[in-house]
Amino acid sequence: MQFSHNAPEQALAESTVVFTPGSDTAEHATFTNPIVTSQVSSPDPWLVYHEGYYYFAVMADGDKEIWLWKSPTISGIDSGEKKCVWRVHPTGPLSALAWAPELHFLNGRWYIYFAVCDGNNATHRMYVLESETADAFSDYREKGQITDDTDRWAIDGTPLQLPNGELYFLWSGWPGYEDGLQNIYIAPMSNPWTISGPRVLLSTPEYGWEGWINEGPQVLYGEGKIFVVYSANASWTADYCLGMLTYSGGDILDPVTWQKSGVPVFQKYEGPEGNAYCVGHCSFVKSPDGTEDWIIYHGKDGAAKGWVGRTARAQRFGWTAEGNPDFGHPVPSSVALPLPSGEAQVLKQL
Repeated sequence: MQFSHNAPEQALAESTVVFTPGSDTAEHATFTNPIVTSQVSSPDPWLVYHEGYYYFAVMADGDKEIWLWKSPTISGIDSGEKKCVWRVHPTGPLSALAWAPELHFLNGRWYIYFAVCDGNNATHRMYVLESETADAFSDYREKGQITDDTDRWAIDGTPLQLPNGELYFLWSGWPGYEDGLQNIYIAPMSNPWTISGPRVLLSTPEYGWEGWINEGPQVLYGEGKIFVVYSANASWTADYCLGMLTYSGGDILDPVTWQKSGVPVFQKYEGPEGNAYCVGHCSFVKSPDGTEDWIIYHGKDGAAKGWVGRTARAQRFGWTAEGNPDFGHPVPSSVALPLPSGEAQVLKQL
C-alpha cells in the first residue's frame, strides 16, 4: 500500500522560530507553542528521535489517514517532510476513526501502533503496521490486530522494553464490553506485533482528578526506574491531565511493583502570562544534542469543552533529587521558549 508524499491539504504555516533582534546567529533563537499550526488540531502527539531526525506521527483527513513527518529539529517539525503511510479501509473493522498513532523502532524495523474501528466506538481495537525497511519513510504493511485473549475494546497502545530486551504492551481498555470505565493494562509480547500472555490490570481511576478514565500510557525511562505517564479524566474537558506510575524493580507484571502518584504530575494552568487547558497524551524526546529532556503533549488555550483545537506543544522538563520527572506546569502558547539544546547548531548547518 503506497501513498503520496504530499502534505495534507491544509497550508503549512511558517516556522515558529524567532531570532533575537540584532543577532545574526541562532544562539538566541526562541520558539512558541504550538509546534504544529498547519492543522486545526494535532491531538495525541507522538514524537521520536532517531539518527539525526525527529519523526512525528499524526492523523489527518478526519482520522482516516496516518502521516509521518520528519525534521532535524523539534521546533521545525511542522515544516518538515511529510508522507502518508496508511489509510482506513473502505469497509470493515479498519474503516473509521483511527486514533493516536505511535512510531517505534524495534528489532531493526519501524512499527506503528494505532486504534481503529468500523465507525462504532465499541469496536475500537489496536492494530500494528511494520515498515518494509529500516527507514521510517519506507512503505508499511499491515501486521494485523494486536490483542490479548479477551479481545476487548482497546486504544492507545504502546510498547515497553526492558534492558534485557523483553517486550511488554500497555494500552487503555474496558474491563468488560461496555463504555463507562477505562483502565490501563499490561501484557507480555513475544515480538513487536504479538501479545503472548493475559492482560494485567495496571491502573484504574481511583482519585477524583482521574474521573473515570486512564488512557494514553507513555513510557519514560529514568535512572533505575521506569515511569508510565498516563492521561486522566475526560479528554474533551479542561481538566484532562497527566498521572504517573513508577516501577523500581521486581515482577513488572505485578501491579504491586508499581506506585501511583496521588496527584496529577501535569495539569491545567492559569497564570498572568496566559492559560493552558486539556493537557495530556504525551511523548518524550531528547534535545538534538542529547542533554535535555522534552515532553510533547497536546493542550488548548481555552477551557471550552470539545476536542477541536487541541494542538501539539513542547517544553523542557527536569528531574527531582529522587530521580523522578518534574514537568512543572504547561507553558502558555504566548510565552517564548529557548530552542532545545543543539537546535541552534542544527539550524546553522541547514
